[in-house]
Amino acid sequence: MSIILDHVNYIYGADTPLAVHALKDICLKIPDGQFVGIIGHTGSGKSTLMQHLNGLERATSGHIYYNGEDIYDDDYDMKKLRSKVGLVFQYPEHQLFEIDVFSDVCFGPKNLGLSRKETELRAYDALRKVGLPDELFYQSPFEISGGQKRRVAIAGVLAMKPDVLILDEPTAGLDPKGRDEILQQVKKLQQETGMTILLVSHSMEDVAEYVERIIVMNQGSVLYDDTPRNVFAHYKELEEVGLAAPQVTYILHELKKNGLDVDAAATTIGEAAGEIMQALRK
Repeated sequence: MSIILDHVNYIYGADTPLAVHALKDICLKIPDGQFVGIIGHTGSGKSTLMQHLNGLERATSGHIYYNGEDIYDDDYDMKKLRSKVGLVFQYPEHQLFEIDVFSDVCFGPKNLGLSRKETELRAYDALRKVGLPDELFYQSPFEISGGQKRRVAIAGVLAMKPDVLILDEPTAGLDPKGRDEILQQVKKLQQETGMTILLVSHSMEDVAEYVERIIVMNQGSVLYDDTPRNVFAHYKELEEVGLAAPQVTYILHELKKNGLDVDAAATTIGEAAGEIMQALRK
């Protein structure tokens, strides 16, 4: 049970003078239950890659397998795939349109043909999972805060009961408090349900803090695919492709250069604080 990409290529505007090779020979395996970060500069192919995983885009060549089935087989049920691999777009609040929050979250399961009772149970459960207070359920989605809108949009996908949740820049435009609240809720959801989560982000601090594996995209190819610690050890190479390591990585390297005995491979604030305290006790 996993997602497998087998030599996937995608060309925008194929057979035209404006053709762009957006994905180049991508081979990946994403097992069930992983929390994976996808990073890369603008135009690196990360969002295009995510849109292939639930069939919004179709590869020019190669194959994608979900739970052992080729999603490009003629008789494959793409509607079923999209109910199991949920994609939340950047600025997902632009997708909100119903008269109130609860109705908006009901939209997806209702269109699966579920009964009213099952639809409403799913919507209620999804809204509780994203931490939205009950008193907001019947508010207009246009009268709540940006962070609350983001939670509603995520709940709308969760109500479909996906096995895989893809979040494309879910904290874009939010203040630090709102960003932390959203990501903490997503991490809690992943721990409680065992759901596979793919997080596309420009924030190195966010991926370092929350994910267990990082895939680095560059010019349509996979540059690195490893743990955060191992990926950010290549911080100089990341800088060459327009990325960086978390700020604590640079601080620790500077402290080590100046004689403090710290492990400069630490990637989170908690790890860095532990390293500094330990070094100061020596």
